[in-house]
Order: sequence, then C-alpha cells, then structure tokens
Amino acid sequence: MSVYLYRWGKFAFRRKWIVITAWLAALLVIGGLGGSLAKPFQDSFTMPNLPSERATEILDQHFPGMSKEFDPNAVSGTYVIAAPQGQKLTDPANAAALQQFLTKLGDLSIVDKAAPPVNPIDLTKKIGEQAGIDCLNGDRSNPNFAAICSSAPLNVLNKDNPGSVATVKTKFTIAKFSDIKQADRDAAYQVGDEARAAGLQVEVTGSIAQDPGGSNGSSELIGIAVALVVMVIAFGAIVAAFVPILTALVGVGTAISIIMFGTHFLTVPTFTPILASMIGLALSIDYAMFIVSRYKHELAVSNSPEEAAGTAVGTAGSAVIFAGLTVIIALAGLSFVGVSFLTYMGIFGAVSAAMAVLVAVTLMPALMGAFGRFLFKPKLPLVAKHDPEDENSVTNGMRFARLIGKAPALTLGISVVLLGLLAAPAVNLQLGLPGGDSMPTHTTVRKAYDLQTAGFGEGANGTLLVAVDLSKTPADQRTEALDALRSKLAAYPGMDYLTFAQQSQDKQAAMFMGVPKSGPNNQETKDLVKNARNAESEFKDRYGMEYGITGTTAIYADVSQALLDKIIPYLAIVAGAAFILLLLVFRSILVPLTAALGFLLSMAATFGATVLIFQEGHFGLVEAHPLVSFLPIMLIGLVFGLAMDYQVFLVTRMREEYVHGKSAKHAMISGYHHGARVVTSAAIIMISVFSAFMLDDNVVAKSMGFAMAAGVFFDAFIVRMVLIPSLLALLGPWAWWIPKWLDRVLPDIDVEGTKLAELKQASAPVEDKQPATVG
Repeated sequence: MSVYLYRWGKFAFRRKWIVITAWLAALLVIGGLGGSLAKPFQDSFTMPNLPSERATEILDQHFPGMSKEFDPNAVSGTYVIAAPQGQKLTDPANAAALQQFLTKLGDLSIVDKAAPPVNPIDLTKKIGEQAGIDCLNGDRSNPNFAAICSSAPLNVLNKDNPGSVATVKTKFTIAKFSDIKQADRDAAYQVGDEARAAGLQVEVTGSIAQDPGGSNGSSELIGIAVALVVMVIAFGAIVAAFVPILTALVGVGTAISIIMFGTHFLTVPTFTPILASMIGLALSIDYAMFIVSRYKHELAVSNSPEEAAGTAVGTAGSAVIFAGLTVIIALAGLSFVGVSFLTYMGIFGAVSAAMAVLVAVTLMPALMGAFGRFLFKPKLPLVAKHDPEDENSVTNGMRFARLIGKAPALTLGISVVLLGLLAAPAVNLQLGLPGGDSMPTHTTVRKAYDLQTAGFGEGANGTLLVAVDLSKTPADQRTEALDALRSKLAAYPGMDYLTFAQQSQDKQAAMFMGVPKSGPNNQETKDLVKNARNAESEFKDRYGMEYGITGTTAIYADVSQALLDKIIPYLAIVAGAAFILLLLVFRSILVPLTAALGFLLSMAATFGATVLIFQEGHFGLVEAHPLVSFLPIMLIGLVFGLAMDYQVFLVTRMREEYVHGKSAKHAMISGYHHGARVVTSAAIIMISVFSAFMLDDNVVAKSMGFAMAAGVFFDAFIVRMVLIPSLLALLGPWAWWIPKWLDRVLPDIDVEGTKLAELKQASAPVEDKQPATVG
C-alpha cells in the first residue's frame, strides 16, 4: 500500500492543479445533486421486538385506533392547565376561561376537527356518572373512588388542592414530526394566551411542542477556531495551519451533499448532518495534520519537496487509511443495534469519515504542491524552536517518553488506578429516554411536566396501559381473572392508581390504565413494569390469560433495556473487526490486544464521570437525570474509532522505528517524540468540538458533549500517551511478537514503509546506494 500511495502522492504534488480542479468539480456536481434532490430530514423511531409490542397487537385487534396514542412517531399534544394559586378550575371565572380556551383550540387549523378537545371538567363528571360516583365532589373514602376517578383529566385525587390542574389531550392533523413547522409550534402555544391573561397557566407538551433543535454552527466555529490555534502551535507556521481547514471544508461539504442526496431515498434523522459535520470536521483536520506533520519531517531528509510529499502520503497516508477504517467500522456497526435512526446516523457518519480519509490522501498532497515553499512560512520562532520532526530537538514529548521509559511499571500503575477510580460510579448506571424532565426549565414542555407532577404525581407523566387478551380464557372466568390481575398489579409498591378493567366490544380483551408513583425514567418504575410482566405466567397457567404493557413508561424501559443489552455484542463486533485491522497494521498480537483493553478502561472511566455529574448530580452542574439510553452506544462507536486513530498515529511511528533497527524502548521514545504533538493536537481539537455541545440548554446535549469530550480526554491523554507506551516499554521485543505462521498468512500492507524504502534504494544511482533508512 505504501508504494501505491507514494506514487499517488508524487503525482498529486506534481499535477496539483488537475487534482484540485477535479475535487472542486466533484464537490460542485455532488453538491448540486444533493441540493436539487434533497428532501426534509425525518425522525422515525422504530425498534423491532420490544415487549410493549404485545400490548399494541392486542389493542389493534380489539381496540382499533387505541395504539396510535402510543406511537412515538405520531404528532401529539397535551395541554396542562392550572388555576391560580388557591383556586380551582371549577370556579366560575376559571371554568369560563377554560371553555373559551378549548373553543379557540378547536378552531386551530392544525387540530383534528373529527376529534375536538373535550372540556376536562365535563369529562370528569361523565367518568363518574358512568360508574355511579361523583368524581368532582364525591366521597373520597369510597373504596372505588380512586380506581374510577384516577382516569379523570382533572386532578380530583390530589389531596392538597383537588380540581386545580387539568389535562387536555389534543389530536393534530400533521402527519409526522418532521412536517411540524415553527409556525405550528407557535400557534399551538399562543392559542392559550387569552387564558393566560385570564389568570390560568397553560403549558403544552408532546411532539407538537418539541423543537428538534439543530446546529447553529457554534460548535463547528469553536472547533475551527481551536484547531487553527492548535495547528499554528503544532506546525510553528501560520500557512500550514490553514491547509487542513481547507481539506476539512471540502470533505465535510462533500459528505453533507451526499447526505442530502440520501434524503431523497431514505428517512434520514435530523441530527445526522450535525453528527456528520462534527465527525468530518474533526477527522479531516486530524488526518490532514498527521500527513502534513510527516511531510514537514520528510522535507528535511528528502532531496525534493515532491519526494517528501510522496513519502509522507506513503507512510502517514497508510496509517490514515487504517485509522479511518476503524472509525468507519465503529460507525457502520451501529446498524447492528436495530434502531432505525441510529442505523442511518451511523451509516452517514461513516460516509463523513470516509470522505475525511479521501481528502487527506488525495487532496492534501495537491495542496502541498500548490502552496510550495510558502507552506511552512512565516515561522513562529518561539513555537518552531522545539520541532518534533527534528531528530536533534528535545521536546516535552521526548522528555515525558524518557520518564515513562525509566519507570514504566509506575506510570502503568498510576494510569490504571486513576482510570479505575473514575470508573467506580459506573456501576450505578441508569438509562432512560429524554422526556419533559430533561428539558430546560424555561421551556413550556418542562413547565407542563412540573405542573402535571404537582397536580397528579410524577407517574402521571408516563402512564401504563395494560392490554389483556381474554380469547383463551373461559367466558365464565373472565371477570374473576380481570379482578385477580387488577388486585395483583395494584398491590405492587410502585403502583399509585389503577383503573377498573374496560372490556372490548367483543369481550375478547380488556385494558387497564395505571399511574406509577415515580416518573417514566425512574428505576422504581422500570422495576414495576418488570414485576408486572413477570406475573403473566401465573395468570396464563391459571386462566389462559395473556397481557402486554405499553405506554411511555413501558416503552422507555423497553428501549433502555434493549440498547443496554446491545452494548456488549456491539462492542465485541467492533472490537473484533478493529483487532483484525490493527493486527494487519502492527503485525503484533499484544499491541492490538492492549489497544482494545485500554479502550475498555477509558470507556469505564468516561461512564463513571458522566454518571457522577449528570446522573447523580454531583458538583451541582446540572439536575440529576438518567443518562439518555442511546448515549453508551453512540459514545462507544465514536470514541472507539477515535481511540484507534490515536493508537495508529502514535504506535505506527514506534513500530517504524523498531523495524528500522532501534530497540523496543528507544523505538517507543523516538515514536513518542514524533507523534505526541500530533496526537495531543488532534485530541484537543476533538475535545473542543465536543465540549461546545455543553453550551446547549438541553441536558441530553450537555451529557453527550461531556461524555464524548471526557472519552477523548481519558483515552488520548491517559491510555494512548501513558498506559500504552508504559506497556510497550515493559513488554520490550515481546510487544512486537507474532507467530511465524500468522506472519506468513497475513497480507503485508507495509504501513511502516519498508517496501517504500526498498523502492527508493533500488531507484537511486549506484554510487548513492547505501542501507536504506526512513525518518
């Protein structure tokens, strides 16, 4: 591979204007196709074989239309209305204001006229009348009062202030979430302005009120600004710092155009272009910087800039290709999880990573040729004084590597203990999906959640629906079976209220509505769902009755558990594929193995730190919330790819030095001397890009930004730059051991450039031939 890339690098350097023109033309063509065929991004959440699907099947068969109320992709809205402090909604003035609000709401063009909103006071009365009890003013000591009136949209069960809060569920005519316009959100909220002026508090939750957000470009701008500063320091020159930015813009632009083209045929999630631009920007800069750093070194030892460009692409370019392949595998592997939006985000993220590799090895040498002798000018004297590409320069990287070489056991022990301490809180990891409680406190969605919690209890934000299949239960036992099931479920400590059974018209099914005591993402609620499902076998054996549980709470628990169950298989697939790639790159058993084990340590530390701050709320930075359920999978996919990047960038140079005759210890020190600044610079850029997401108000964005930044920090600065070099120094030549039979079987991809050195030696004049060296 190194020979082919070497030849391409020389060609691109020499025919620079042809290559640059070809890239610009490709960008214009792909961008034109993407712009002309693009369709709106759409968020479609599907995950097959969830336990809650059993309830959906029963509802579809016996209660037509009921399951649509629990469709996560449907456009829904729930208004939460509260009376002024110390008053009730049934007070004449408040009741009139409420009715006026409902009339205006029903007149909205986006509201389904076939299902107009119902006055919650009237509906509460109706529920009580059908059961022969007065839910508004009845005797609360009646044993049936809670069971009957718990389904009322007015908070009549509230002991402190009954009748003060109500909910109004509203159906909208908008087909899907991606079709909601900002004008629709504004109209859905502003319809309550007159009621607010009359003294009522009117908040709205559901998909109609959720802003999908999007990138305002701040994180990308922060990343570019930090990248410029870092690369100026890394290269000691100003012009060279801008060249990786140019390749990044071309790579990201091409990737985004491909994604826009893909929207014409696929359901692409709205977050995809943000993720792709973040990955593409960071990787393009990292890869280009790696090649430019090697080019700078080769200029000092080659007889021409063209030769230096060819050698840089042949050696560093080979490492870039295999580093990029690990990222592509990790992202594409997200399709294994079986969640549609993760699949498409992973695939198009892999496309962005592929474009980063492509621009680095094809466009970068052309840009080297275009800038020529001006690339590393003007030099910054203070920064350029200690150049890692100068063999005679003593850098901080070399000093630190020598320190590791003197006491590798000590540095290894310190890094492992530190990561272990950071990982300790990860044993308490809890996952959930973002709900109203994860929204910023100033949003109407969060206010609606808090109002509903105050009026009905936190569990009202995620009620349970138990759908019962009675088709195999004898007709004379059905009432007994339903009563027994209801008694069993109501007895669980996590259940607050449970309605009486409502049978279907064909008498073949029934359903209960349950209100847990805790919120949708609380562990107590998940335990309640688990216990209720585990009881099914008892009723199946006794009555032939089957049932399923659905609703927001059950779906949250199912998705969280399903994603948690996928982590180990996903990690095994990705790590296995990366191990094979690293085996080809390093031709060693222990180096790929230690690379994977080191990643496990950095991930454990990342989860521990994230749990400590975001789940347990330590240091008071954010409110305590369960971590979003898809964070571990996304984090593993992204950080694993980046971790292997840093492994390849740092350790390939160590192997190159070892292959060319240095001892294992001195090869580690020399490779560290050349690679530390590049890895440090790349990691700082990535951390800056990810940390920018912490500026977002949304706690989910904050937690993801923190987790990714922490993951890169722990892996780059502790694992790759302390733990791995310590292991290489301790293992000595054994680090590079590989069975002879395996060495013969594996294809020789020659990342260290041995064949390239032989090619250059063979083509040199006879009088110049001598033992070949690279670097």
